[in-house]
Amino acid sequence: MNERRTFSVELNSKNHVKNIFLAEGFGEPVLIEGVLGNLEELGMIEGALLEIKGSNGVIRIDLNEEELRSLFKKKESS
Repeated sequence: MNERRTFSVELNSKNHVKNIFLAEGFGEPVLIEGVLGNLEELGMIEGALLEIKGSNGVIRIDLNEEELRSLFKKKESS
């Protein structure tokens, strides 16, 4: 797996952000919560980027189709 996997969260308004928590120490947890709204679309961009669109914004994750299928298979077998 790619340890440097990237992601982005883009919300239409700061009103859709519920919580952002950044701990003070290095290596401490980070929490980002928001309201994506009604799910409108799920798809792959060029087979390499998972995109989840909601009425309030978009989440994009550097995850290709093969990796996504593999993760679903692992989940089903456990």
